Amino acid sequence: MTVSYVRAAADTAAFDAVIGDFFAERRAEADTLGEDFAATVAELESYVLRGGKRVRPAFAWLGWIGAGGDEHDPLAASVLSACAGLELLHASALIHDDIIDASRTRRGHPAAHVTFAERHRLRGFSGDPDAFGTGTAILIGDLAQVWADAMVRASGLPSEAQARVGPVWSAVRSEVLYGQLLDLTNQASADEGIDAALRVNQYKTASYTVERPLQFGAAIAGAEPDLVAAYRSFGADIGIAFQLRDDLLGVFGDPAVTGKPSGDDLREGKRTVLLASALERADERDPAAAGFLRATIGTDLSDDELATARAVFIDAGAVDHVERLIALRTDRAMAVLEASDVTVPAKDQLVAMAVKATQRDH
Repeated sequence: MTVSYVRAAADTAAFDAVIGDFFAERRAEADTLGEDFAATVAELESYVLRGGKRVRPAFAWLGWIGAGGDEHDPLAASVLSACAGLELLHASALIHDDIIDASRTRRGHPAAHVTFAERHRLRGFSGDPDAFGTGTAILIGDLAQVWADAMVRASGLPSEAQARVGPVWSAVRSEVLYGQLLDLTNQASADEGIDAALRVNQYKTASYTVERPLQFGAAIAGAEPDLVAAYRSFGADIGIAFQLRDDLLGVFGDPAVTGKPSGDDLREGKRTVLLASALERADERDPAAAGFLRATIGTDLSDDELATARAVFIDAGAVDHVERLIALRTDRAMAVLEASDVTVPAKDQLVAMAVKATQRDH
């Protein structure tokens, strides 16, 4: 890796170059384990680099810049590499999440377990292709998490920076799993509470998407506690607003733009803030509509049923409620950021990223 990859905003190309270098270093090791293993690792590399906005490493990079980091510092290349490890952690979470949710697509392409099942069929392997696909994807997701750790550890950060980053890195890896477990439990128990849905958002999305990445970058820089607290407050609100927008896109998004079938969250029975808000309001205003949602959520909704569910969300006022929550959390986060000691270049870029994250269409 060379410093030429470093950008002021650490754009997607910069992270992709670092990740590409990391995988290149591991190809020789993969080759010694056989052609099939090497092909599987190549698929993981393709999965990581195929699409995605590199949101998490970008927030980590800006956390460092905002705490006084300098892109021209010789340390910058190591910081970029450490931050890129968050993208491998994200890939691990996505691969496992698609298995848990039985999702068939990701970013407009087959999900990892679907790809490996198809490879089983094409190769004429024995046994159940779907079981092979699931098992292989689980292991590849695990490998992505192991290699995320390797990327951070081998980034070249000084030992004192590694020591500061360690607790944050442990927290982000743990919290994304907490969020996934909470999400599964909420679905299985049919928990309809808004607070329960928000708790999932905090751990499954906000923590590892914005809050902890910012803290990760701040830890590398040795930031003061007040700045870390500002980052965490900003990150929690923007991260939850990000997930609330995702909830809306999961029901109303255009599949051609989002890369996932519209209505999948409803078919999977996801206990989102949007659903909880709709049920709470429909129970008061239109019990029949609430009954319809309870009867159809978690089933293979037809196009007509999906259209009816969307109408219930709108008519019950749940969509407007979620939009207000997004605006409230975004405004609160912006106020915290403005009052903080974050450096001006990073502050401007964080504002732009926050707007993009909470107002996106995919």
